[in-house]
Amino acid sequence: MTVKTETEMPVLTYSKSRGIAALITAFMKQRKMGLNDFIQRLATNSYACKHPEVQSILNLSPPQDPELMNANPSPPPSPSQQINLGPSLNPSAKPSDFHFLKVIGKGSFGKVLLARHRADDQFYAVKVLQKKAILKKKEEKHIMSERNVLLKNVKHPFLVGLHYSFQTTDKLYFILDYINGGELFYHLQRERCFLEPRARFYAAEIASALGYLHSLNIVYRDLKPENILLDSQGHIILTDFGLCKENIEPNGTTSTFCGTPEYLAPEVLHKQPYDRTVDWWCLGAVLYEMLYGLPPFYSRNTAEMYDNILNKPLQLKPNISNAARHLLEGLLQKDRTKRLGCTEDFVEIKVHVFFSPINWDDLNAKKITPPFNPNVTGPNDLRHFDPEFTDEPVPSSIGCSPDSALATASIKDGSEAFVGFSYAPSMDSYL
Repeated sequence: MTVKTETEMPVLTYSKSRGIAALITAFMKQRKMGLNDFIQRLATNSYACKHPEVQSILNLSPPQDPELMNANPSPPPSPSQQINLGPSLNPSAKPSDFHFLKVIGKGSFGKVLLARHRADDQFYAVKVLQKKAILKKKEEKHIMSERNVLLKNVKHPFLVGLHYSFQTTDKLYFILDYINGGELFYHLQRERCFLEPRARFYAAEIASALGYLHSLNIVYRDLKPENILLDSQGHIILTDFGLCKENIEPNGTTSTFCGTPEYLAPEVLHKQPYDRTVDWWCLGAVLYEMLYGLPPFYSRNTAEMYDNILNKPLQLKPNISNAARHLLEGLLQKDRTKRLGCTEDFVEIKVHVFFSPINWDDLNAKKITPPFNPNVTGPNDLRHFDPEFTDEPVPSSIGCSPDSALATASIKDGSEAFVGFSYAPSMDSYL
């Protein structure tokens, strides 16, 4: 689909339903491309590059998506190099232990598949990542952050659980809880927006998960509807911890430019040090989107969207309660030192009047009935997954990867063993 520039687009009104449909469709397609693709688009758009904020941001552009980099790629390091998976490692596990059934998600470095363990018939979500892509883009740190955060999820009800991980010569495998109620993004896409009680329930469970991560000195940094799943009963499950930053004390800061464009906080765009309040900004953006259907400062023109985040006052339509208005104003405060949560973190969120109907003990015990039931009939019920994923054939390379013994042998032999794996079979390159 060709995306027109802002100057080519007619003014959109609510009466122009086709125009709105086109806007939402373009928005959804852009979101799935992620931050890396936005940066690449900015770099090749002469109009956008003239914008001073964009010029500043491009100086910090993160590594490009390996699937989008086609021109003169540099030779990758040998993926036979071992990546330390720490105590989650299960050295006896191997791909052939699983029957891989469906593709249920995709990312920059691999895919997520529904798999059934051949020995106990249990269903899992198996995240399969290409070492070649990870090592080439020097993303080992993010992979390890994800593994570390998954391991720290001891009991929390709203974070996805890691069962174990293992690796072959060319791939990493994370064996995760299988959650099949669908992405929050998928449900928003279908319903446009949620009524306030439903949005409050989801926001409360998300805030509880973020507060738990903060208690472990972890900043999440990439909250968005695509990373929020619903379980089979309709409870929130937060997933994808690749951008988490560990060891951030209550007053600590970090400065890495990362996240997703629609949800980047002003301090991130300003290249200033930021703290855990960046997650509360993102919570505000997600709550706004649940209530209104689009993120608070969204524009199809990325340069304009960044300018909106930095400079445009928050605009709230009158169809929400005063409590919701006050919460959004507090969370989407551009000055992080005045943002809700800047002093007492999650405690400030919990006691806000918007959440007064929530009994937090009952919430964490999953005693509150979710406002929406996905009504899945069992693990094979994939109705809430995007057909874009589930219609895709499972690559034959998934279950045919070398077992862990061969992976160990290849380390002794050097990089030669990887040559055979890097080019066979052909579908492997898409995983």
